Amino acid sequence: MQSQQASDDVLILYGKLNITAQYNDVYDMDNATSETSNTIQSNQSRLGVKGGYQITDSLQAFYTIEYKVDTSSDSSDNFTARNQFVGLRGDFGSLAVGRNETIFKRSEGKVDQFNDLDGDIDRLFKGQNRMAQTATYLTPDMNGFRIGATYVADAEAKQYGENGYSVAAFYGDKALKKTMFYASVAYDDNIKGYEIIRATAQVKIMKLKLGAMYQQQEETYDSSGAVSGDRDNGYLLSAAYPIKDFTLKAQYQDMEEVGQSWAAGFDYKLAKPTKLLAFWIDRTYDSEYTGNGKQTDKYFAVGIEQKF
Repeated sequence: MQSQQASDDVLILYGKLNITAQYNDVYDMDNATSETSNTIQSNQSRLGVKGGYQITDSLQAFYTIEYKVDTSSDSSDNFTARNQFVGLRGDFGSLAVGRNETIFKRSEGKVDQFNDLDGDIDRLFKGQNRMAQTATYLTPDMNGFRIGATYVADAEAKQYGENGYSVAAFYGDKALKKTMFYASVAYDDNIKGYEIIRATAQVKIMKLKLGAMYQQQEETYDSSGAVSGDRDNGYLLSAAYPIKDFTLKAQYQDMEEVGQSWAAGFDYKLAKPTKLLAFWIDRTYDSEYTGNGKQTDKYFAVGIEQKF
C-alpha cells in the first residue's frame, strides 16, 4: 500500500517510463529449448493519479488509481491495473480497500536493487502479490515501529475460494534517509495458495547500502484443493554504492528447489527524475523446478528511466 500526503482536494498526476534495450537468452520450459531475442522493452512503466481530501483536522480520505503502461506490447491496448484503492487516515493509522499490494510485499522495503527489472526477486521468491479484493490496515508510527495487516477476500480469483491474510511489522525508514537501518518481519497465510515467512534488513554504512532477506515458502492450496508442499528456504544479499552520479549495484538470490540468480549493474543520474541504467543477470533454475535438468537465463540491458 502506498503512502499519500495530500492537501485538501488535491489531485496529483505521477508516473515513470523505464525502457531498456536488451539481449535475452531465455529457456522456454514449455518447448524445452533456449531462445535468444533482442528487445526494446518496458519495465513496469506506469501512470497514476493520487490525492486526498481533508474531512476534519484529524481525518483524511485518500485514493490512488494506477496503471501499468507496457510500451513494448504488441497491442495498443497496453494498460494493466496496478494499485487502485481508497481509504481513510487519521490518529488511528490508515485503512485502505481495493486492489493493492499486500503488506507482506510492502515489507521488502528497498532491499531489492533490481526491482521491476528482470532481476526482480519475484522470479524466485513467492509473495510479491498485488491482489484485487483487499483491505489493509497500518498503524501510526510508534517511535519508528509500524504494524500492518492485509485481508484478501475468498472471492478474489487467485485465492481458490479461500480467505487469505498477510501481516508485517516494520522498523525504520526504508529509504534509509531518516534512519540508518530498516528491518521487517512478515507472514502470508494462504495468499495466492502459499504460506510464507520473510525477514528483511537493510543498513547504510557511510554511503554503502547492504541488504539481506530470508524467506521460507510452502504451497498450501491450488485449483485442485489443499496441498502439502515442501517448505523451501531461500535468501537474498544486495549492495549499492554511490560514486558521484553513479550507483553501483549487485545482488545474489537463492531459493532451494527453484534456483539461483546473480545480478550486477549501475545507475547514472542525469537529473533528479532522469537516469541511465545498465545491468547483467544470470539466473539458473534447478532440475526440481524445470523437470528437465538445470537451465540458465541470461539478460544484458541498457536503458533510461524518466519519472514525473
